[in-house]
Amino acid sequence: MMNILRHPAAERARGILFGNRAHRGITFTIVLYALLIAIGFVYLQPLLFMFINSIKDPSDLLNPMVQWVPTQLYAGNYERAYRVLDYPNTLMASIFISVVPSLIQAFVTSLVGYGLARYQFRGKRLIFVLLLATFIIPPQNTVIPQMLMYRDLNLLGNPLALILPALLGQGYRSAIFVLIFYQTFVSLPKVLEESARLDGATDLRIFFTIAVPSAIPAYIVSFIFSTVWYWNETFLTVIFLEGGVTTLPMQLSSFAQAYENLYPAGTVNIFERLNEAVKMSGTFLNILPLLVMYFVLQHWFVESVEMTGITGE
Repeated sequence: MMNILRHPAAERARGILFGNRAHRGITFTIVLYALLIAIGFVYLQPLLFMFINSIKDPSDLLNPMVQWVPTQLYAGNYERAYRVLDYPNTLMASIFISVVPSLIQAFVTSLVGYGLARYQFRGKRLIFVLLLATFIIPPQNTVIPQMLMYRDLNLLGNPLALILPALLGQGYRSAIFVLIFYQTFVSLPKVLEESARLDGATDLRIFFTIAVPSAIPAYIVSFIFSTVWYWNETFLTVIFLEGGVTTLPMQLSSFAQAYENLYPAGTVNIFERLNEAVKMSGTFLNILPLLVMYFVLQHWFVESVEMTGITGE
């Protein structure tokens, strides 16, 4: 029996099934991919459910036998949601309100993180405590003082109410981005900066030529998270903008009322009234720009991580 188990063919079969030091076996690969597919389905199932329901026509919605495969592709739900959301105008407003402050915030927080990582000065620990406090304390607790200050500065109803705080390092959740850049610059070898300083480079030039290229992954991560948070934030945006600008999430929050105003109940048939498919279409149109942004920047993020594999000293 032992001779059979030690036979070269048996050893080769065991290596193929369970792996060896050189490669993984088929069993491990199957289990791994099954686990990844299961986890991926848990995350993708809401998106799949939303998209499939958004392309169902009214007859499919009323048919309990139609679940995951619609009988036909129906674009009428997206046409109505497109009109209700006033999509071109609200999309441009959302991009402006989320992308511009995010770009400014990523740059400003990188300056703050670099200063905290490279310079020693009095009150440095106090600044860290204050930064953590701004991240821990909910923004709802400080919204009234902010609103009163913006009112005195005539910023309410103006996009500058979101841009100026980002310019001063006080955008949405700026503290977490400062900590990200701080950790990134702390891990950067000081030898590179010392060599540049010996060659006569100023601190500003060192920051732009050495620190910034090495922190590209941190910039991309900060931009993605900041854009998503600015995009989805409706509470503070409504208060500070006071209806001066309407974004997609703001319009989506009043989707039912806007739909009834555009399609009054007495002027449309029962199949054109507000239903689940139209709501799903509006929601999918709202998150579509974020999905596109993520899939585009994900490639650059992975590539930048591979290109900047530098360890600290």
